[in-house]
Amino acid sequence: MNSLFPKEKITFNIPDAEIEYYPNFFESSRANELFEKLKNEIPWQQDQITVFGKTHPQPRLTSLFGNQGKPYSYSSIVMQPNAWNPLLMFIKNEIELICNENFTTVLLNYYRDGKDSNGWHADNEKELGRNPVIASVSFGSMRPFHLKHNTIKDQKLKINLENGSLLIMKGTTQHFWKHQISKTAVSIGPRINLTFRIIK
Repeated sequence: MNSLFPKEKITFNIPDAEIEYYPNFFESSRANELFEKLKNEIPWQQDQITVFGKTHPQPRLTSLFGNQGKPYSYSSIVMQPNAWNPLLMFIKNEIELICNENFTTVLLNYYRDGKDSNGWHADNEKELGRNPVIASVSFGSMRPFHLKHNTIKDQKLKINLENGSLLIMKGTTQHFWKHQISKTAVSIGPRINLTFRIIK
């Protein structure tokens, strides 16, 4: 149904990156429905993460789904995928119509409130290949998504990831840019984010 109508697309004129943003990829009532289903039906977990030699609970909940035999590793965490379910297959199929890709894996992040976050990083794990396509769909409360160039200090970008929005990063983006979802003291509701990727 969605694919019959051209969706609003925003592109960004920044060096060494290809980023597309679809603010209303899922209309709001559908996005709200998907948020509730994801919150209640996904087996969420909280892993321990080690940073600078100190181990503490990761500041968000996560889950991994994907093709069998495709584990995903980041920050010394190795996640084994759950098998695709109909809910995630529906979202994946909608995104693949726009991306023209066949994603093998989705990493889900559940930010319960403003204290949950994801620090500066690039999605450059070797199993993602050279110029990975990362498709990130957001449900729930809006959170700012910050990007900064690795070497050009004044190259920064902030995108407000809205309920039902889709962000696609491709080309050399992960080689030259880092991104984060920062903590906020502002009272903010929960957000669920799904990042689709291809594990080689």
